[in-house]
Amino acid sequence: MKAITTNRVLATIAKASFLCLPLAVLFLQGCSTGPSAADSSKKGGKKGGGAAVPVVVATVAQKDVPIELTVVGNVEAYNTISIIPQIGGQLNRVYFHEGDFVKKGDHLFTIDPRPYQAALSQAQANLARDTAALGQAQANLARDTASQAYAVVEANRYQKLFEEGVVSKEQGDQFRTNADTLAQSVLADKAAIESSRAQMLADQAAIDTAKVSLSYTEIDSPIDGRTGNLMVKEGNVVAANATALISIAQIEPIYVTFAVPESKLPDIKQYMAAGPLQVAVKPQDGKSEIARGQLTFIDNNVDMTTGTIKLKGTFTNADRVLWPGQYLNVVLRLTTQPNALTVPNQAVQSGQDGSFVYVVKEDRTVEARPVVTGTRVNDDLVIQKGVAIGETVVTEGQLRLAPGSTVQFGNGKNLQRPPG
Repeated sequence: MKAITTNRVLATIAKASFLCLPLAVLFLQGCSTGPSAADSSKKGGKKGGGAAVPVVVATVAQKDVPIELTVVGNVEAYNTISIIPQIGGQLNRVYFHEGDFVKKGDHLFTIDPRPYQAALSQAQANLARDTAALGQAQANLARDTASQAYAVVEANRYQKLFEEGVVSKEQGDQFRTNADTLAQSVLADKAAIESSRAQMLADQAAIDTAKVSLSYTEIDSPIDGRTGNLMVKEGNVVAANATALISIAQIEPIYVTFAVPESKLPDIKQYMAAGPLQVAVKPQDGKSEIARGQLTFIDNNVDMTTGTIKLKGTFTNADRVLWPGQYLNVVLRLTTQPNALTVPNQAVQSGQDGSFVYVVKEDRTVEARPVVTGTRVNDDLVIQKGVAIGETVVTEGQLRLAPGSTVQFGNGKNLQRPPG
């Protein structure tokens, strides 16, 4: 009986030991201080072990880099004229079609000239009448002046005869009165002459006014430009200084208006003092530039609501590629930075300590190099500090890299071998 009990106890102990053995193994593995799988993978990327990381690389280049400001602007007509008639009447004729380009001095409209021609003829007739009246007044003056002179002589002679007692006092007084009357007639004739001359001046002013009004019946273009929508059709009656007939926009040359942050104003003034600044424009779809002009205007105040200042570039627009109201990307070139170091924009990464690039060393391992970035030019970024010309930097594949990782340059579509 004791033997059977002892055997059962030993069997139970053996069974318990067999079940606890896997747990002990797992416990020992969990407490192991050996390298983990992650550590092994990390070491595998270092020189001398593991697979190399495929990357795309580029070489640090040196070139002259333009310092530019890129903003959005819109095209503005160099000059816009609204044609408003200065007289009223029926619009007899329109000499152009909507949207035509016209030159300065080209005929645009004719307003019925007959009422104004009649007014001019009447003013000219009044002048002729008053000219004749002036001649009549001058003739009267000459006649009355001669009569006055004779009357004075007669009055003086009768005065002597009266003093000698030859004639009576009444006869002498009669000749004296006649001389005085003729003297007043001479004064009246002189006044009539002055009145006629003044009337002639008024007639001439009326003629000039009528001529001006008549000239307004022919409306010419005051500038070179493109016509817009015709507001009043031929045959309608227009009112003086009230009815806009059409607008003309001068587009050769033309303005491009844009705004830049006020913080850029000192740089703009500094570089503009050294010479004209170039302005280029590109369509908003990102295509290459379509025109180039010069900065010609800086506004006299900063917009306090936006913190920007308004600028204008002037373009010759000989090919008429720029159109009023069009929105464009505007590139204002301030200066050119010579011998700047550049790398592709995607080579620069952001970390907790700032920007850095992965630099490939001669042994095909990488180094995380802190850099100071500058201006971005298209797909390149200026590096002010941190790299040297000719060094190789990683542009794709950075997410699989760590400092000291080994890299490889494949020949596939997305892998490139660094120059040299």
